[in-house]
Amino acid sequence: MGYRRPGDFAGQRVIVVGGGNSGAQIAADLAHDTELTWVTRRPPRFLSDDIDGRALFDVATARRRALDEGRTDTGGVASLGDIVAVEPVREARDRGLLKASPIFTRLVPGGVEWADGTRAEADAIIWCTGFRPVLSHLAPLRLRGRRGHIATTGTQAVGEPRLHLLGYGDWTGPASATLIGVGRPARDAAREIGALLTAGTT
Repeated sequence: MGYRRPGDFAGQRVIVVGGGNSGAQIAADLAHDTELTWVTRRPPRFLSDDIDGRALFDVATARRRALDEGRTDTGGVASLGDIVAVEPVREARDRGLLKASPIFTRLVPGGVEWADGTRAEADAIIWCTGFRPVLSHLAPLRLRGRRGHIATTGTQAVGEPRLHLLGYGDWTGPASATLIGVGRPARDAAREIGALLTAGTT
């Protein structure tokens, strides 16, 4: 079952796994009406409360510019933290409702267990652990490299110039897996695809 709304879990013992934006936002949603356990691999890194979408865009743009000019990688948005302190997250954090525990060691019947034997019972576990690109549909092209990524120049696949990849993380453009960062790579891809079609190469 996927997460839709906090009311679906009212009164339940819920474990939320994940220290990024979705984990923090869902934990904040659930903090009021559930018995919440929020677990993260490392202590949560909240961005400063004054960081908003404009500031994130500026940081992502500065990183892109630095990389384009051959300067040192600034780390971009990830260097600021993992969690944008949107209003519900900020409110739950400030009320002391977002207390993260370290990740558990194993699943057990009815819940989870940590290395020291401590257990937490759960009616539901919600996994907010990010995504892994699914590229199996491109396997016949044999383009994947050592780390499972397809080598690209910008968004264009090195081994297949008719293929462009967007939104797969930094290997297809800094912060391109975010709404903030995908704009420039998307524009570049559209321009390059347009040029390819204009040249009649298919």
